Parts: sequence; structure tokens; C-alpha cells
Amino acid sequence: MRTFMSAELIDGGTAVALTHADGTQTRFHAIWLRDNALDAETRAEANGQRLITLSDIPKTTRLASATLNGSDELTLVFQPEGKTVSFASAWLEAHAYDTSQPRQPGWLGANIETWDGTLNDAIPTVDFQTAKSDCTVLGDWLAAVRRYGFAKITGGPIKSGALLKVVELFGYVRETNYGKWFEVRTEVNPTNLAYTGLGLQAHTDNPYRDPVPTLQILYCLENSASGGDSMVVDGFRAAERLRAESPEGFAMLWQHCARFDYAGSAGVRLSARRPMIELAPDGELIAIRFNNRSCAPIIDVPYDRMADYYAAYRRFGEIIDDPEMQVSFKLQPGESFIVDNTRVLHARKGYSGAGSRWLQGCYADKDGLLSTLGAIEQAQGGC
Repeated sequence: MRTFMSAELIDGGTAVALTHADGTQTRFHAIWLRDNALDAETRAEANGQRLITLSDIPKTTRLASATLNGSDELTLVFQPEGKTVSFASAWLEAHAYDTSQPRQPGWLGANIETWDGTLNDAIPTVDFQTAKSDCTVLGDWLAAVRRYGFAKITGGPIKSGALLKVVELFGYVRETNYGKWFEVRTEVNPTNLAYTGLGLQAHTDNPYRDPVPTLQILYCLENSASGGDSMVVDGFRAAERLRAESPEGFAMLWQHCARFDYAGSAGVRLSARRPMIELAPDGELIAIRFNNRSCAPIIDVPYDRMADYYAAYRRFGEIIDDPEMQVSFKLQPGESFIVDNTRVLHARKGYSGAGSRWLQGCYADKDGLLSTLGAIEQAQGGC
């Protein structure tokens, strides 16, 4: 962590500039500092939630003084309240927003690492019983899910519904019209192509929902059929490749919405309107929605751009289908894998009628996983 060497009020006290040992500066607005004060009158000590609203802070808030106490703490006096608040230098550094670094559309967060087929040699995997009994091991596995959007788990119980025990390691099941979980095996007159022996193109699940389930778990109970290997593809890496090849094609898929529909069972009619490549307002790459089976007619692209849109759509699909992008494996009974359904596409190879293939799937959400991971990381080994 960089240390602060001096503090100077700027812009008539509406901000403070903190100078580092290398001469660079980090600036903070007075209103931002007052809103984020950590004192007991502003924040509840038990949970950190804010006790005041923005309207409780005077519009004329200024800094009367800024004093560094060594390099570890900054003490500020706010006017017209006459309020004194201290901030740890480490906290300020961790929450600095004064940056001039340009960000191109499609940038990724610091905890994200994209991958291709070479991950086959290092699939993040954990033993179920070990993860259940050792929260440090569990934390490492959850961190791998956050980083790669995908991980495996082995050694689970071989019984129906056991996949719910995987979800209980970190969060809660997201129940849908498919129930708490669903069966993935051959059916007569199936309501979904997942319930056939056909191969499936890599896809994200349920793009017709808004919000989409953000995690999916697929759990193996039987797998003696010939074929039926599971495959995963990093949609973020595919988007990076498309952007590198064709910034214009990349822009087509994030600037225009696709539409997705599902009406495969009685009483269910689901639809969503979202781009295939979704960016946050500041350009961060946050989600992929790609599912040819559920894609409805695309009508939100102007006539004079539709041909270019389809060219980008086609190329994105070709990148996703590239064997060099795929990690593949055959699940054994008691094994399962989890995917970030807003990022990682999953697929399977076709399988024959000989033998049997029985998987169960369910959905969960990342907020539970990230909450559990955050609590483990905050405990710093004391969980």
C-alpha cells in the first residue's frame, strides 16, 4: 500500500489532495468524505449501515482542515457542522476513485481471469467433504469460482437431491418453474432439448429470465452412456477475442438487445430483452447471454445494421464453438460442476441410448456465494 506524505485543501475546501511519496496525488471531495464517514453518528457500528441520508448533510459542506497523523490516518474537520472525522489511510487508498486511467469497453474486474481450453490441465476442483469441513478450503474453491466462473466438486453423495448440499455450502437454491432442481436425462416428448440425447451447443441457461439465474450446478448420479461429455467455454474470453478481431462486431452485440423466449410448458411464458454481451454503464463486461435454442426474433437492430449484427452474431458463435476454447470432462457419479451463468457457457456432446446418463441441475445466485466468500476472506483464516 502506498503511504500519504501530505494533505492539502483544494478548490476552496470542497476537496482534499493527498500526496504520495512518489509525488502523485489522490483527491477526495468533501461531500464524498462526509457521506462516507465511519463515525458512530454516521454508521451503525454493528452492521456498518448508514444512519443518515444525503439530505442530512449540508449542501455547503466544506473542509476546514485536513491533518495527517503520521502516514496511517487522516483527520478532517467539516463545516458548517464543525464535525471531526478520521479515516485510516489504508481505507482511503482502498476506496480511491481519482484515476485518469482510460477504460475501454469490455474491461474486466480485478478478480476475473479469462481462460480457454488450456484450463483443462488445471480445472479448479475440491472434495465435497473437505469443503464442508474446512472453510479455508471452501474459501479457496469459491475464490476460484469468482475468478474463473467455473469449478468442479468431487466426492459428493450419490443420491437424488444431493446437489442441494452443494448449494448449501455457500448459498440458496433459486427455485424456478423447473422446481428446486430438474432432471437431465432422456425423456419422451421432452419440454426442453436438454432432456434428449442430442448434443447441445455451448450456451447460458435461462436467458429468457430477467434476472437470469446467476449460478448453475449440474450433478452426476449416473453416467455409463457412450459420450455425453460436459464442456464449458469462457464467454468473457470469447468476447475478448471478438473485440480484438472486430471492435465493430463487439459493439454490435453490446449496443443492441437480443430477445429470448420460452413457452415450453403449460402456464409458462418467459421473455427477456438483453444484449448478448452486456456492459455496465462504465464499460465493464458483466454478462453474456447466448442460447440459440431460446433466441427470439431480433427486432431491436435498425434495418441498416441488421446484416452487420448477424455477421457479429455468427462470428461470436464460431469463437464459442472453437475447440480450442473448450474445457471438457466426463462427470462420474458424485461429481458436479458449477458455472457462473452470466459468464460461462456449458454444453454437452451427444450420447447414445446404450447405458444411462442421469444428471440433476439447479440454480443459485452469486450474491450468496460472494457473501460467503467475503465473510471467509474477512475472517482471514479464523473462520
